[in-house]
Amino acid sequence: MNIGLTGGIACGKSTVSAMLVKRGANLVDADRIAREVVLPGSPVLAQVAERFGQAILNEDGSLNRKKLGERIFGDETARRDLEGLLHPPIRATMREQLAQFERLQPDKLVVVDVPLLYESNLASMFEEVMLVYVPREVQLARLMARDSLTAEQAERRLAAQLPIEQKRQWADIVIDNSGTLEATERQLDQFWSRKGLG
Repeated sequence: MNIGLTGGIACGKSTVSAMLVKRGANLVDADRIAREVVLPGSPVLAQVAERFGQAILNEDGSLNRKKLGERIFGDETARRDLEGLLHPPIRATMREQLAQFERLQPDKLVVVDVPLLYESNLASMFEEVMLVYVPREVQLARLMARDSLTAEQAERRLAAQLPIEQKRQWADIVIDNSGTLEATERQLDQFWSRKGLG
């Protein structure tokens, strides 16, 4: 069995994925894959540098994410170009890892952590989608505190994603992470036993 795990920025997706792994789930982490496909020497990084210029590389040949972010922030064409280079190898690796886990341990839950699952139209890849949810005002406050952002900066980041309430309507499973960690754990315990996962 597999689920796609998603949420909005600062909703606590990493916390929930760690709780699921602690219960015995296998994890495919799209963020980690995204970092791996642009490691120094990778063909994907070479393509990104060709498109955006050598200035996006650090002296050691690694990707300077801040400089790349500055290049694509507010430039829709540049952002789409970057996604066109990154998304195919990321998705291919996600599918490979998912298939491998399902082949080697078919009785275990595979959690595929995909931050922009709905934005990337990936829901059909999974048997079910689990959304880590907090109300927008909580999301905003957590994002400002976590990343030391002004309200305006945080609002801009939230605006770059689909609204959390929209994602909530589409999700098969909603884990409300706006309370205590214990409350989140209880919801996951209920999910785990409902699915007969142990």
